[in-house]
Amino acid sequence: GIYGGAMLGVRSVSGLAFYDWESGDMVRRIEITPKLVFWNESSELVAIATEESYFVLRYKPEAVATAKQTKVGLTEDGVEDAFDVLGETEESVRTGLWVGDCFIYTNAVNRLNYYVGGELCTVAHLDRVMYVLGYIPKENRLYLGDKELNIVSYSLLVSVLEYQTAVMRKDFDTADQVLPTIPRSQRSRVAHFLEKQGFKAQALAVTTDPEHKFELALQLGDLATAKQICCEAESEQKWKLLADAATRHNDLQLAQECLAQAKDFGSLLLLATSTGNAGMVDRLARESSTGGQSNVAFLAQFLLGDLEACLEVLIAANRLPEAALFARTYLPSQVSRAVQLWKANLAKANEKAAQALADPADYPNLFPELEDSVKAEAYMRQERRQLRGRPATDQAGLTPNWERRPIEEALAAIASGQFVFDGGADREESSSSGAEAFADAVDDGVKSSAAVLASAAAAAATAAAVDDDDLEQELEQDLKNLNMDQVDPSDVNLDEDLNFDD
Repeated sequence: GIYGGAMLGVRSVSGLAFYDWESGDMVRRIEITPKLVFWNESSELVAIATEESYFVLRYKPEAVATAKQTKVGLTEDGVEDAFDVLGETEESVRTGLWVGDCFIYTNAVNRLNYYVGGELCTVAHLDRVMYVLGYIPKENRLYLGDKELNIVSYSLLVSVLEYQTAVMRKDFDTADQVLPTIPRSQRSRVAHFLEKQGFKAQALAVTTDPEHKFELALQLGDLATAKQICCEAESEQKWKLLADAATRHNDLQLAQECLAQAKDFGSLLLLATSTGNAGMVDRLARESSTGGQSNVAFLAQFLLGDLEACLEVLIAANRLPEAALFARTYLPSQVSRAVQLWKANLAKANEKAAQALADPADYPNLFPELEDSVKAEAYMRQERRQLRGRPATDQAGLTPNWERRPIEEALAAIASGQFVFDGGADREESSSSGAEAFADAVDDGVKSSAAVLASAAAAAATAAAVDDDDLEQELEQDLKNLNMDQVDPSDVNLDEDLNFDD
């Protein structure tokens, strides 16, 4: 077969050979079996279609001329650098033509496509086999026909094709002149083409799609544009993406603002602790508590050393067992309050289990060191107040908590007069000594918790109604009235273990 165009193409068993029209010299032999060959008007690009795909090549006349003069690069197959392969597309071409640097064609599955700069665009899906007839730039119409001589035209803006052609030739002056003639509805398609060619800055200026514009702004590091889009879209996902980009660009102030807008309290806490911003941690503790993020609120308060607030977070989240254990570890003066709340809540589901919980106010003998723990709590609270406001770098000079003995330190400080224990008055709670101090704490805690006021009051009334003297008198009366003759020995099993569960 023979093909015309910028060079003479000859198909043979060994492949396709291109010859110069004037000299007759072979320019290049390509090991390919072509079906169709299409040259563009500038004789710079050629599309070679085979049965299964087509290749787009760029012809380099300068390389051919240099090779002929220097004899370098000349082989039996012609000039090695005569062509550059721009791309291969797995589609079978039926008919096609070039408009500028855009190759328009119909394929075997009845689609009308065009290829430009490595990007493939679909113009239309055809309902029958049609053939490309030509393109009229003045009308922006592409004409096709079928075997029955029916003519169909499709709109294909010449401004878009000219712009893409100018971009492929890196003639941005011409591209800027053509851009105003492109309708806004086609700008996004042009922007995607620019992005694929690696011109992301130009794509950002051209696109009208907010999603595409946001992605390009993030890729280019244009945080101001990305922030403006986030403000308009009000999308938490966009705020998070912008926060990540701001962190990568070391703009921590913007990252903090973005995370706050996205309500990403976990990331905010990480940012606050990483930068040593105690004020941010304090604000985060309040906002996360209001937003229902109890885990973040607890951790933020714990980092700030506000143990009382930590306890309130646990109580507000109805994590009463954890609140009791936390109080036993850090706030001994609040153990009774936490246990009372726990018992009142547990009694709703299991009365026996609730009664099994020991309250220090009722059983001080089970907590022999609790009074000293309260003193240590007050001592450690005063120490935290003294440390408040000091830079984090001072931590290196402090003894770790796991190496300290708070109770021993507190008792030694009280004995030496360095610390005066006022019975917890600094906590704005009334205190006494021994079991009365815990009873007062319980009473204050129950009064401050409206959710369990009725249950706690009922439990207190029941406990007050039972007096040890009354129980002893009832027992003596029962023993006096006991008649041993009426006891049935058959019901007594001396081998049975005693059961005190009741």
